[in-house]
Amino acid sequence: MRMFLNRAAHRVKRRVPVVDNPRPPGDSVAMPSASRQRRAVYAGSFDPITSGHMHMIRAGARLFDELIVAVGINPEKRYSFSIEQRLAFVRKSTAGIRNVTLAHFENMFLVDYARKVKAGYILRGIRNPNDYEYERGMRHINEDMNPDVVTVFLIPPREISEVSSSFVKGLVGPRGWEKVVRDYLPPPICGDFVRHFTRGGKSLSKTEKILRGPDENMALSDGG
Repeated sequence: MRMFLNRAAHRVKRRVPVVDNPRPPGDSVAMPSASRQRRAVYAGSFDPITSGHMHMIRAGARLFDELIVAVGINPEKRYSFSIEQRLAFVRKSTAGIRNVTLAHFENMFLVDYARKVKAGYILRGIRNPNDYEYERGMRHINEDMNPDVVTVFLIPPREISEVSSSFVKGLVGPRGWEKVVRDYLPPPICGDFVRHFTRGGKSLSKTEKILRGPDENMALSDGG
């Protein structure tokens, strides 16, 4: 997701990191303290969280000692789900992953948020060439703003490489959509998602979906 980084960023003078001297052979190695644990931030709108997001979260939880899943709030963007709903969806979906922490932030550069929570890493996913071009540029901007924060990229498996929140919401409407979307959502939130996009047992029209958010204008397979 484009996390509030689409405005111009001032370049800052790069600092050369100081490398500690190697530990002499035979020295005992102390266990890392809490401050040295590898903490990463995985941020997004999660409107809603998808199976693609869950792949990133599970992978990040294996890579880092602590993974902060941060739900972003952009005042200039319209969402299909409220911040309370999005937080609840992420909480339900990540229950049981013990080193995942849920948080939210508003109107901040992601690299500034990472510094605020003392995270040394930002986790990002790359699904396609467009993602790569954007994320490469943002990685350089992040480094200019704070060279101590490292951006880590992961590529999802082929079968979920095109899954996004917009993609899932774009499936709503045609007959049988309630069953189709279950392949792309975490099981704990499927029911909530379906109920959100139905009214009195009737699916919302394409026009109504568009009014619910800017990402709803995806072409549907019904030719409408």
